[in-house]
Amino acid sequence: MDFTQGTFQEKHNRAKKMMLWFGIISLIMSFAGWTSAFVVSSTREDWLNDFQLPNAFIISTIVVIISSLTFMMAHKALKNNQRQQTMVWLLVTFALGVAFITNQFLGFNEIIAMGYNFTGPTSNVTMSYIYLIAMVHIVHVIAGLVCILVVIYNHFKQKYNAEERTGFELAATFWHFIDILWVYLFLFLYFVG
Repeated sequence: MDFTQGTFQEKHNRAKKMMLWFGIISLIMSFAGWTSAFVVSSTREDWLNDFQLPNAFIISTIVVIISSLTFMMAHKALKNNQRQQTMVWLLVTFALGVAFITNQFLGFNEIIAMGYNFTGPTSNVTMSYIYLIAMVHIVHVIAGLVCILVVIYNHFKQKYNAEERTGFELAATFWHFIDILWVYLFLFLYFVG
């Protein structure tokens, strides 16, 4: 594909997609670094080997998978010019994103109830890594929720349709990425942690 060909709008859309993928690749590298540090640190004497992830993290994993499916339903409805259904699925996706974050904080409360804090005398290097990885991911989920709000607003203003959906697709790509990233992180922490 020749990236110099096409209308100004097509070039502009390709540039936006390329920038998103650069961002996603940098996030992959960051989380790969943290999970690698997690593995290296697991050889420390003070490492917790018998820790079980909170049940709220399991629930949040299910919620985030469903949220990807609802975003896909919104995209399908948009392609079919079903404006009302698109809006409903977008709102459901947003609500599931909020539910994901809520469950993450419930998981942190479970960890604190077990006697482990992020820092201080009741902290542990294992828990500090889990807090760090989950909190940085939550920040990106919040960014994804902001993207969804922008998409909801733009959809309400009728900026998207079956032919013009670049902003919608950029938000969907980012949302699916952070969802897949959490599934990876959960499985990593569950089986490696």
